[in-house]
Amino acid sequence: MIELGVNIDHVATLRQARRGYDPDPIWAAVEAHIGGADGITVHLREDRRHIQDADVRRLRTHTQIKLNFEMAATEEMVAFACEVRPEMAMLVPEGRQEITTEGGLDVLGSQSLIAPMVQRLRSAGICVSAFLDADARQIRAAHEIGVEVCELHTGPYAQVFHEQGRDAGRAPVQTELIKLAEAGQVVQSLGMRFNAGHALNYFNVQPVAALAGVQELHIGHAIVSRAILVGMREAVREMKRLMREASR
Repeated sequence: MIELGVNIDHVATLRQARRGYDPDPIWAAVEAHIGGADGITVHLREDRRHIQDADVRRLRTHTQIKLNFEMAATEEMVAFACEVRPEMAMLVPEGRQEITTEGGLDVLGSQSLIAPMVQRLRSAGICVSAFLDADARQIRAAHEIGVEVCELHTGPYAQVFHEQGRDAGRAPVQTELIKLAEAGQVVQSLGMRFNAGHALNYFNVQPVAALAGVQELHIGHAIVSRAILVGMREAVREMKRLMREASR
């Protein structure tokens, strides 16, 4: 059964707008859990623009579902992950000027740097994931250094879906879906878990949820945006329903 990991970074974005206490990401995580989330995702960025160190520590002790810790491949973040010990650590590229993650991690070009980090995380009992473009070369490089989960970057698909009038039947959209499907097959053929995420929303999620073998989707901005209007529980329930319908 396909699973949903809810990214609560932008709950913290709203809090940090006033540098205050509300809304509390931990309460958002609890509400997401009640709504049906299978996991919680947070990205502790180098510039601490939203999620803070204390948030991750509190999530580790106050939530009852798995924690996916998005992190740059740096010594600081590896040390922090080994201290907190989330269920999964996902290595992502990170740029200070980007609004959100703009592409997959270049594992192929930095294997010698990333490989020791992967082994340190695994030695700490943490499942290691990598956020990758739908590129077989990058997937194989990740497998070679011990990555256990590949989260395929759905941003290009989401962009084309929007440009093509939200019509999944249009040829450019189908081209992006085929890329994801073929990359997902490579992931599974290597014995790794096939996850996906980035820029998925209530309109474009179902074609991705229907891909063969995809096990988990990580979705944040769309759910937090909907939650402002209907509440976190209902926003999560609605997304989970769409995913489950498509996966069946």
